Amino acid sequence: MPEAESSVTPVRPRPASPSPARGWKFAWRALRRRNYRLFFSGQSVSLVGTWMTRVATSWLVYRLTKSAFLLGLVGFAGQIPILILGPIAGVWVDRWNRHRVLVATQVLSMLQSFALAVLALSGRITFWEIFVLSLFQGAVNAFDMPGRQAFVIEMVEAREDLPNAIALNSSMVNASRLVGPSLAGIIIAVAGEGYCFLIDGISYIAVIVSLLLMHLKPVPSKALAESVLTELKQGWEYVATFIPIRSILLLLALVSLVGMPYTVLMPIFAGKILHGGPHTLGFLMGAVGMGALVGAVVLAQRESVIGLGRLIPLSAGIFGFGLMCFSLSRWFWLSLPLMVVTGYGFMQQMAASNTILQTIVEENKRGRVMSFYAMAFQGAAPFGSLMAGAVASRIGAPKTLVIGGSLCVLGAFWFARQLPRLRAVIRPIYLRLGIISEVAIGVQTASALQTPPED
Repeated sequence: MPEAESSVTPVRPRPASPSPARGWKFAWRALRRRNYRLFFSGQSVSLVGTWMTRVATSWLVYRLTKSAFLLGLVGFAGQIPILILGPIAGVWVDRWNRHRVLVATQVLSMLQSFALAVLALSGRITFWEIFVLSLFQGAVNAFDMPGRQAFVIEMVEAREDLPNAIALNSSMVNASRLVGPSLAGIIIAVAGEGYCFLIDGISYIAVIVSLLLMHLKPVPSKALAESVLTELKQGWEYVATFIPIRSILLLLALVSLVGMPYTVLMPIFAGKILHGGPHTLGFLMGAVGMGALVGAVVLAQRESVIGLGRLIPLSAGIFGFGLMCFSLSRWFWLSLPLMVVTGYGFMQQMAASNTILQTIVEENKRGRVMSFYAMAFQGAAPFGSLMAGAVASRIGAPKTLVIGGSLCVLGAFWFARQLPRLRAVIRPIYLRLGIISEVAIGVQTASALQTPPED
C-alpha cells in the first residue's frame, strides 16, 4: 500500500530516516498541543474503566450462562449498531460540531456503566439486561468512534502532528488495555463485577471534564446543501471507488470478522483450557495490551508515513499467526507471550491503516470515511462474534481460532499483492502534501534513464 505514516503535511521533504537524537521527546510531540494534552489525560483515565467493563461483562455473561454462543451474542449486541448506524453517523459527524458530539457520547456511556453497576451490585442482573445495555452502548459508539477520529485534527491543529496523535491515541488505548483487564481480574475475584462497572462510570467524569476545558477555534456552520442520503451516497462512492481506502478497509474488515472475535472466546481459554479464573482472563487480556502498547510506541517514534504501507499486510500476518499458535497452547506461561505477539500485530495493522486513511482522505469526507473505518473495525466484529460463538460450541474454541488466524494470514497475502497498484495511486497525493519530494523522484528517474545498459 502507500508507503506511509507519521507526517502528514510537511512542506519540505523529510529525511530518509529519523534522527536518533529526537528520541522520546519527538515521539510525544502531539502533546505540545493543549487541547490534545487534555484529551489524552482524560481518556487515559476513562479507558482503564472501559476495559474493566469489557472484561467484567464477558466474565459475568460466562458466569451466568456458561455458554460460548451467548458470549458471542453479547459481543454481537455491542457492535451491530455500528454497522447499522455507522454510515448515517458519519454524515452527521461531517455536519455537526464534533466536540459536542463527543461530550454527548461520553455522558451517555457514563449512564450506561452506572446502570450496569446498579443492576449487578443489587444482584438482579440477568443476561437480557446485559444484552440490552450492550446494544445501547453500541449505538452510542456508532457516533462516538467517527466523531473521535475526525476530532483529532481539530485538537492537534498542526496537520504534521496528526499521525503522531493517532499513534499516541493507540498507545493510550493499549496502555489502558494493559492496566484495565488486569485490574478487572483482581476486582472481580475480590468484590465482583459490579464494582468494575461502578469504577468505569466514575472514570467517564475525567474525559467529560477534559472536553469541557478545551479552548477550540470556532467551527463555521456547514451549509447543508445536500440531503443526508445524497451525502451518504457520495461517501460510499468515494470509499468504494478509491482503491487504497477500499483495500485497507477490506483487510481490516476481514481481520475484524474472523480474527478479533477471539476476545469473546477468551473466558473459555482462561477457564476451561488454561484452568484459571478471572485473574487468568485479566492477565491474558493485559498481555494483548502489552503487545499493542509496544506496537503503538514504535509507531509514535516514526518520523514519516513513508513505509507504513507494507507494514499493514506484515502486521496482519503476525496477528493471524499469533492467534493460530495461541489456540494450540495449553500452558499459561506460553499463552501470555503469544498474546503479546497477537496484540502487537493487530495494533500495528489498525494504527497504520488509520494513519494512512487520515493522511489521504479529503477533508470534507473525513467523518464519513472514519465511519466506514469504524464499521470495518467494529461493525464486522459482531457477525464474527456470533459466528465464533456458534462454531466454538460445535468444534471448540481452539479450532475456531486456528481457522480465524489462517484466514487473517491469507488476507495479508492478498493485500501484499495489491501494494504496487496502491502505491501508484497514492504517490500523487503524497507529492501534493509534500510527504515525498518531486525533485527526489525526478533525480531518481533521470539517474535511471542516464544509466547505460549493461552488456
